[in-house]
Amino acid sequence: MKEKRIAYPRTTASQRKKLFEVWEETGDVEAACQKARVSERTFYNWKPRFEAGGYEALEEFEPAGPTAGLRIPKEVQEKVIELKKAHSKWGRRRIADEIAKENNWVPLVSPSSVRRILEQAGLLPAPEKAKKKRGLKR
Repeated sequence: MKEKRIAYPRTTASQRKKLFEVWEETGDVEAACQKARVSERTFYNWKPRFEAGGYEALEEFEPAGPTAGLRIPKEVQEKVIELKKAHSKWGRRRIADEIAKENNWVPLVSPSSVRRILEQAGLLPAPEKAKKKRGLKR
């Protein structure tokens, strides 16, 4: 049976500061990681930032993931709405694929984002809340 991995919370700015203070004093990565209670992988992840910007660079934290913090461009949102109005029977996947096809098959919007855009524009019917329970047949 596979062992479960331990999930650690994200490091705080004070942990990162302590990590690099101890590392600068001792030159020992392992000791610095133990003092700051972080992994060596965390040290090497933050080291290039520290070397480029010093302690100020350790204060900032960028969200993980390729699309974190990104918004769908207004032109793409308008294209989604335009396609839905022109082709009312097309679903979210088809619209996402058509936009990707126009962009040399590079996806610009996901099907779930298409759904959200169409809901906000009022072009999709509201999802049913709860279906009525049917009585038991005997």
